[in-house]
Amino acid sequence: MNKVKYTSLNANYDEIGRLLKDGNLIIYPTDTVYGVGGIIESDEAITKVYKAKERSFKSPLIVLVSDVSKIEEIAYIEEKNREKIEKLIKKFWPGGLTIILNKKENVPDIMVSGGKTVGVRMPDLDTSLKIIEAAGGLLPTTSANISGEATPKSYEELSEAFKERVEILVDGGKCPIGNASTIIDMSDKPKILRTGAISIEEIEKIIGKLNGEEIN
Repeated sequence: MNKVKYTSLNANYDEIGRLLKDGNLIIYPTDTVYGVGGIIESDEAITKVYKAKERSFKSPLIVLVSDVSKIEEIAYIEEKNREKIEKLIKKFWPGGLTIILNKKENVPDIMVSGGKTVGVRMPDLDTSLKIIEAAGGLLPTTSANISGEATPKSYEELSEAFKERVEILVDGGKCPIGNASTIIDMSDKPKILRTGAISIEEIEKIIGKLNGEEIN
């Protein structure tokens, strides 16, 4: 198909949803950085994301969600961590926190490198949420760059070579946060996997010390 480009102001979300469901890839703005995504129901689309990025299949994608209620369609919230997870979501979603949870069987193995967990995040940007909702509320996503290159924080920073590898482009200008999300693994004992938009100190204020000692 011919490449389709929108801006945040003129995006046709119904059309974007149809194109995604046909297996096409999208580059779109999030609150943190620009992302590239493909529909979760299509192993082929997810494979195209990896090939576009020249990314190792050993590196999982995360799933961006349009609403908190979508989490339990793809992941389990374990009872032992439920209270902490709910506190993190209440404080930091929508926003720059990715939460790793145990995945459900319907999550494609190719998307999570055959692992047992999946990362989920709800971005704090209206354009992102409308795109994700148009895709069905779940959109496997990773940063819109060839692996090893700089992560784009604005449309202008996207490489021309990478833009040629997708069918749908959405120009949303600069990303408001401009920093990758912090990743916390809540599938078992809470553990920070990557620091980014949200500091460890901010997280510990909400759920206590991550070494197991609770804050008084």
